[in-house]
Amino acid sequence: MSHLLSRNSRIEENLVDQLFNSSEKRLARLLLLANFGKDGGLEPIRIRVSQETLAEMIGTTRSRVSFFMNKFRKLGFISYNGKIEVHTSLLNAVFHDTPQIRRD
Repeated sequence: MSHLLSRNSRIEENLVDQLFNSSEKRLARLLLLANFGKDGGLEPIRIRVSQETLAEMIGTTRSRVSFFMNKFRKLGFISYNGKIEVHTSLLNAVFHDTPQIRRD
């Protein structure tokens, strides 16, 4: 019974996330999760994952992920050349919810 209740709670949390957070912010948070449990130093985080996989994980299309990745690269939040290097500046943008991340 507790398993069903916790599963239901996770589903509700995911639904709220889909309704109230933009796919851009969900992508930023997902990229930052790659550093979860690490020291949190100033070195960039390097991950290898396809845009299609990222799109499936945040509930959007690959073309939207591509758009946001290019935008993050232009703003200096990530470096992207086969492997994604997530810079700590992305954490600051998400944490402080700065308008920079929403700039088109």
